[in-house]
Amino acid sequence: MEFGSPLPQVVRALASGFKERELLDWGGVALRLTGLSVLAPPEFAEGRAVFRTVTPVVMKGSGYSEDGVRGPRQAWVLPGEREWAGYFQGNLRRKAETLGLDAGVGLESVFWVGPRTSVVGKYGSKPGAAVEVELSGAPQTLRALWSWGLGQANSTGCGWIAT
Repeated sequence: MEFGSPLPQVVRALASGFKERELLDWGGVALRLTGLSVLAPPEFAEGRAVFRTVTPVVMKGSGYSEDGVRGPRQAWVLPGEREWAGYFQGNLRRKAETLGLDAGVGLESVFWVGPRTSVVGKYGSKPGAAVEVELSGAPQTLRALWSWGLGQANSTGCGWIAT
């Protein structure tokens, strides 16, 4: 099982708490802790990164059709759909700004899109797909994104980047 955060103090707190336990109750499932390691993010010294997610990337769009008509609610968009790249790019920038990092991060390419998958949560299902993308930006920003994940709903496990 992997836990991640772009904030080192959160990772240190998790690691410290886990070191004191032999058993973790994860939603009623008993998990025996047999080892713990902290993974440092890659350096990304060239200012480029290729990320492939192992869980679906979910992204909300505007809810407007190509005719400019807004649907009854905000719509989820999938990679390759009209609004996905723009909303994905905005999500990357907001994450960088939230952490006080260089927000000049960009989506360069989408190399692969996995099959559509629905993630079911407290407020219904969210459609998404795993992706492989190339990003450019400041190395520190790319390291934070590697630790945070891509798209929305990262705290529920969406957009987890393969290590």
